[in-house]
Amino acid sequence: MNKEFTFSVKSLAFDENYNPSENTRITTNFANLARGEKRQENLRNALRMIDDRFNSLAHGDNPKGDRYAVELEIISVEMDVEGKGHTFPVIEILKTNIVDQKTNERIEGIVGNNFSSYVRDYDFSVVLSEHNKSKAKFSTPDNFGDLHGKLFKAFIHSKSYKERFNKTPVICLSVSSKNSYHRTEYVHPVLGVEYEQNEPSMTDHYFNKMGLQARYFMPTDSVAPLAFYFTGDLINDYTNLELISTISTMETFQKIYRPEIYNAHSVAGKIYQPSLNHQDYSLTQIVYDREERSHLAIEQGKFTEEHFIKPYRTLLEQWSADYVL
Repeated sequence: MNKEFTFSVKSLAFDENYNPSENTRITTNFANLARGEKRQENLRNALRMIDDRFNSLAHGDNPKGDRYAVELEIISVEMDVEGKGHTFPVIEILKTNIVDQKTNERIEGIVGNNFSSYVRDYDFSVVLSEHNKSKAKFSTPDNFGDLHGKLFKAFIHSKSYKERFNKTPVICLSVSSKNSYHRTEYVHPVLGVEYEQNEPSMTDHYFNKMGLQARYFMPTDSVAPLAFYFTGDLINDYTNLELISTISTMETFQKIYRPEIYNAHSVAGKIYQPSLNHQDYSLTQIVYDREERSHLAIEQGKFTEEHFIKPYRTLLEQWSADYVL
């Protein structure tokens, strides 16, 4: 089978005037912030936090801490399965751009950062639930994440991606609360202290099927390591400013919706296990509904099953079985 799916890419500015589009997964960090009575205040405060964090890390020749601003684009990816013009929203990521307000230069940032996927919602909310129903011990199916991983790879290697982006994605997530992390001796000038974990998490396995490997770093003045998922060489493939744009953006989101870990009052030690039950932390002044987010993920998983998996199951299974990079 030589069929290639067609991907289309759309972008929308994420600023204080942002309103989620109809196809946006409302569980995404940015969409959740843009809801309710305080939506504009939420967005304005989050964007200010990103800029402040960027300038704290990019402090060279930046005496007032206001040289740089980060501009964000929401990149929405739709896929045409049959080639008949009917598309399904498969991936949503963020693109950072850096504005040097001293030189008036606009610098390319990193694409990826936040990662949202309807198919991932289906895998975690529907497939896992069905697989583990009435079982005493939790497990994952042998082919768990195969289709999703291949769809992601197909997009990254597609003409649509290569025409828009010069480098492969870097996705930045919270570390797993089920694992322990051990501080190493390696310190990167921007990414900070590297940590290694005791064993791969379920998320690591899932992202590995997307062709992504993980490294864990705690930047300067952070209190917990972040998980960076990438292809190639995280250290040498990206500039310091590019890496700072990802850190400042994603650490801000983590402080908002994982404050127990990323806005804790104590700094991760040599051996660190994250916990959402930690009590010694501060909340940001930004409203975020974490409980609603969990409920919506289940709804969106079922939506994906009904409108993507079931209608195209035979075609998708055949494509996945034959897909080779």
